[in-house]
Amino acid sequence: MRAEQYLAPETLAQLGPFELRAKRIAEGVMSGMHRSPYQGLAVEFAEHRQYVAGDPVRHIDWKVFGRSDKLYLKRFQQETNLDIHIMVDASGSMRFGTLGSKDGWGGTQTGKQSSWTKFDHATAAAAAMAFLGLAQRDRVSTEMFGPKLIAATRCSNSQGHWRAIVQCLATHAVDGRADLPRAVDELLSRGTHRSLVVIVSDFLMPKQQVKDALARLRHRGHDVILVRVLDRAELRFDLDENAPFEGLEGEATIEVDARSVRQAYLDVLAEDERELERLVRGFGFDMIRLDTHESVGPTMAALLARRETFLRGGGR
Repeated sequence: MRAEQYLAPETLAQLGPFELRAKRIAEGVMSGMHRSPYQGLAVEFAEHRQYVAGDPVRHIDWKVFGRSDKLYLKRFQQETNLDIHIMVDASGSMRFGTLGSKDGWGGTQTGKQSSWTKFDHATAAAAAMAFLGLAQRDRVSTEMFGPKLIAATRCSNSQGHWRAIVQCLATHAVDGRADLPRAVDELLSRGTHRSLVVIVSDFLMPKQQVKDALARLRHRGHDVILVRVLDRAELRFDLDENAPFEGLEGEATIEVDARSVRQAYLDVLAEDERELERLVRGFGFDMIRLDTHESVGPTMAALLARRETFLRGGGR
């Protein structure tokens, strides 16, 4: 399966110029595009430093010794791959969507019709990230989560891994409640290197759960991008009539006069967004928000451009 069959061509074109890099330089073992903070024998010379008793003599630069009669060590910077773990929320609330599917888009079955849901948009964003990572030879994994990790691919950049990623994104039920801390714990239990972790969700969950998950990732030295996916109806709440609101994660159905609660709802959503952003920024991580009625490409391209600029400016 080619990326073009899963992602809109315009999305790939918008994301193509950018590299996906972690702000914190990643640990790794294979030759690739990303620098390691660890000094050692590797492909790129970094600098000299004066020899100190106890240093390994194999790193002494004997040519410098011959010219200066002083002992200096060569230090190197490794070029390493980045591990990218892309976690996608497959809980019940992700089934919501008000955009009809286009021909060739697929789409989640919600009742009798196929809609472009938050889950569909989340998998498109995840596929874009995965495609970028594989294109630059980084190791990529995808993890679907609800009450726990539902499914995962191995972390790899091997030939054919794209097919495994797309299959993982496309073949699992969307149901239940999300338990992000538990899913993160299961990811960390796999003993991952310091990596870039991308979490794609609507984040309609207690913010303490988000805080707990981010704290665990920060403690283990991972860099994180949160990709919040919301449907346009959730963002604008521009409904003009009474309607039943059905809970997608076991909540009761209630009748709501949409016009009378619209402003209160928008105020609550705005505060929820501010709280989430405060959490993310407090840990030094990145966050973007996607509208399911808009292309994935421009918002993600802007994020990657911002991270590129940050790196070139020497930020850590």
